[in-house]
Amino acid sequence: MELLGTTTIFLLVCIACLLLFTTWRRTSQKQKQPPGPTTLPIVGNIFQLNLRNLPESLKKLSKEYGSVFTVYLGPQKVVVLYGYDVVKEALIDQGDDFSGRGNLPLIKKLLKEKGIVTSNGETWKQLRRFALTTLRDFGMGKKSIEERIQEEAHFLVERIRNTHAQPFNPINFLVHAVANIICSIIFGDRFDYEDEKFITLIDLLNENNDLQSTVQVQIYNFFPTVMDYLPGPHQKLIENTEKLNQFVQKIIAEHQKTLDPTCPRDFIDAFLNKMEQEKGNGHSEFTTETLSRTTVDLFLAGTQTTSITLRYGLLILQKYPEIAERMQKEIDCVTGRDRSPCMADRSRMPYTDAVAHEIQRFIDFLPFNVPRCVIKDIKFRDYFIPKDTMIFPMLSSVLYDRKEFPNPEKFDPGHFLNANGTFKKSDYFMPFSAGKRICAGEGLARMEIFIFLTAILQNFTLKPTVDHKDVDISPIVSALVNLPRPYEVSFLPR
Repeated sequence: MELLGTTTIFLLVCIACLLLFTTWRRTSQKQKQPPGPTTLPIVGNIFQLNLRNLPESLKKLSKEYGSVFTVYLGPQKVVVLYGYDVVKEALIDQGDDFSGRGNLPLIKKLLKEKGIVTSNGETWKQLRRFALTTLRDFGMGKKSIEERIQEEAHFLVERIRNTHAQPFNPINFLVHAVANIICSIIFGDRFDYEDEKFITLIDLLNENNDLQSTVQVQIYNFFPTVMDYLPGPHQKLIENTEKLNQFVQKIIAEHQKTLDPTCPRDFIDAFLNKMEQEKGNGHSEFTTETLSRTTVDLFLAGTQTTSITLRYGLLILQKYPEIAERMQKEIDCVTGRDRSPCMADRSRMPYTDAVAHEIQRFIDFLPFNVPRCVIKDIKFRDYFIPKDTMIFPMLSSVLYDRKEFPNPEKFDPGHFLNANGTFKKSDYFMPFSAGKRICAGEGLARMEIFIFLTAILQNFTLKPTVDHKDVDISPIVSALVNLPRPYEVSFLPR
C-alpha cells in the first residue's frame, strides 16, 4: 500500500509538471518575449557577461539580438532597451507603462525602497510631488539658489587659491562645494569645509565610490542572498550607507526639537509639517522612515552626480588644453575677470555651454540609467513584457549614438554646436534620463555644472602632473556609474 501511495504521488507530480509545461509553452507561443542568450539555471547569463564592464557586454549582445533583448543577472530577468528610438518610445511615448522603479538588489539593499528614488506606486507619486514642490519653495530653479551657488563657487575658488598652485586631488573640494548646495536646501544651512562631521560624511561618499568598482559589489546584483553572508567590500558599502542614514536621522531629531511649524527652515521642516497634517491618516506615506530615506536620496543625488561630473570634466580639460583656453577666452569676453558668471551668461557662451553638455555626454555617468520596471503586463514592439519585469534603458546607447554624435568615442564640443558656432540642442542628450522618472534635480545640476566650471576657469589654468597627451580619460566602470580615474592637478592663478 505504501509503495502504491508513493507511485500515485509521483504520477500526480508528473502530470502537474506536464500541465504546467504545456500551459507555459502555449503562453510563450502566444506571447512572444524579447530574445536573448541561452541562460543557465541559477547563474543566468553570468558567463556571457563581463562583470567588470557590463555596458560593453550589453552593447555586444544588442548587435546579435537587436534593440530589445533579455538577459538574466543570476535569476533576475532584465529586458534591455538599446538605442535612442527604443529608449524614447519606452520612457516618453509609453512613459506610464515604464514608470516603475526596478530595484537592483544592491540599490534595494542600500536605499530600502522607502525614498523617492526606489519607491513605486502611490508612495513614489506622493513623495515626488511633495519633493518637487518643496524644493521649488526653497529656491531650486530660482534666482535665490543661483546666488547660493555663486556664493559657494566663491568659497571654492578661494580654497583652491590657497593651494598656491601645488598639485592636489580636487575630489574633496568639489564634493564639499556641491554638497553644500543641497545641504542648504534640505538641512537649512551649509557646512564649514573644516567641520569634522561634514568631513566624515564626505569621506563615506568617496569611499563608497571606490567600493562600487570592486568585483564583489558587481557580483552582489547576481547573487544577493549568498553575498549577504560573505565578507568583502560590499559589506563596507552597506555599512557606510547606513552610517549616512544615521547622520540624517540625527539631523531630523534635532529639527523635531526646534521646529517652528509657522516658519519652516528647509525640506526637513516642511516634511515634518506634512507628517503632522496627516497624523490621523493611518495610510499616510509621510513617516519618519520615508523622511529619512527621501532626505538621503536627495543628498546623494544632489551631491554625487554633479561633483563627479565636475571632477571628470576637469580631467578632460587637462587633456585638451586648447578647449579650456577657448572657454577662458569666451568667459573673459562675457564676464571679465571680476564679475561672477551667472546663468544669464550661458546664452552668450555657446562654446562653454557646448563643452558642459559634451562632458555630460562623454562621461556617460549612468550607462544603464537607474533601472525601471513595467507597472503592468504590456506589449512593446511586438513583444510581451510581464508586469514588474526590470528594464535597463541604456543611456549609453543614446549618448553614444553615431548618427547624432559622429565619432562618439571622441570628446568633441562640436557635437553641440551649429556650423555658425551657435549652441545646438539635441533630443539625444539624456544624462538625467527621460520621462516620468527623469531626475528631479536636473535644473539644479545644470546650474551647478555651468557656474562652478566657469568660475574655476575664470580664475585658474589647469596644469596636469603629466604631459596632457598622457592624461587618461577612460572611465573606471563600477556597478552602476562611470567614474574618473584619480588624478592630481595644479590650479595656476590667471
